[in-house]
Order: sequence, then C-alpha cells, then structure tokens
Amino acid sequence: MRALVRPPYLFRKLFPGALWRMNKSEKKIYLTFDDGPVPGVTPEALSVLQQFNVKATFFCVGNNVQKHPEIFKQIISEGHAVGNHTFGHADGWNTTTKNYLKEVQLCSEQFSSNIFRPPYGRMRKPQRKQIQRKYKIVLWDVLTYDFDKEWSGENCLQTALKYSREGSIVVFHDSEKAKDRMLFALPKFIEEMQGRGFEFGLLA
Repeated sequence: MRALVRPPYLFRKLFPGALWRMNKSEKKIYLTFDDGPVPGVTPEALSVLQQFNVKATFFCVGNNVQKHPEIFKQIISEGHAVGNHTFGHADGWNTTTKNYLKEVQLCSEQFSSNIFRPPYGRMRKPQRKQIQRKYKIVLWDVLTYDFDKEWSGENCLQTALKYSREGSIVVFHDSEKAKDRMLFALPKFIEEMQGRGFEFGLLA
C-alpha cells in the first residue's frame, strides 16, 4: 500500500479544520479530480461520469482553465462542482506565503469557488491559516495513486475499492500523467461501488 492512500492521524493533525471525509452515516462516495482541465483527458473522464450518471468535484488549476475554457465550461454545464487548486499547481512547501496566496488569488480570478485543495497535499501553517479565512480546505480519505507510473491501473482500482467507505473523498487525476491508469480504474470503480449500493455526491 502506498504511504498516504488513507492519511494517518498525525498527517491530518497538520490541517485542523480541513475536510477529509464526509458524513460517515450516508452510503455516499465523493469523487474528486485534480489538475485539469486537460484536453484529451478531462473530456474522457467527463464521458465516463456521464455514462454512469455520476457527478464529481474538479479541483482545477487556474492556468489550465485559462488555456482550456471550453473544457471548463463543459465541466460546469454537465453539473459538476469545481474547486481552487492554485493557478500554476504551486507547492506550498517551496513557495513563500505571499506568492502562494497570490497563486490562489489568480486562480480565483478564473472562476469562483469556496473550496480549495493544496497541490501535493502540502502547505505551511501560515498559508493554511490565511486560506481558511475564505475557503474550506478539502483533502482526501482515499488517494488512488493514478499519477504514479510505477502503479498500474489495476493497482489504482483495487486500492480505491479496498479503502473507500461511507463518506470517502476519493482522489483521481485528470492529467496526462495519470490518464491511462485513471481511465482504466474510474469506470470499474464507479460500477463496483454502485453495485455495492453507494451513491456519488458533490462537495460544493
């Protein structure tokens, strides 16, 4: 198992007030996608979601929205939710607080949202404290590792199936790097979880 498929308690302590999992008493899964919109990837993911009549939350990189507004409009028009993922996929550990907040602001100028996910799941305390004044920070209960080239699509699928539970926030990526693994695992995951009686919900 990859180290942070389900983040350990001590990791969660670094993000007080962040959202890791939704209502544990409802048989719902919350699909999320990071890093898009990306041509040839995001539309494919949207097609799978439409096939199963499932809605998801897309944490979008502002620069990608700026470059591919038509795909972003498709996300919205098909009833999905969107969240801020910075303008250029900034790493909070390697970015000053001033510049990190500028990244969040630049993304917000592309579209409006009240939820935020830090790229790489990394940010420093001063960044978090400032961002929490305006956004709900959303992390995850299950990370599929579809971005990992050493991880197969089947590994991603089995990881998602094994660890998903009531209220799980599950992370896939609509990026070139993750494309093949994501598109292999996503439809099979949705079909299996629907077969187990789960519904899929939106975060915003």
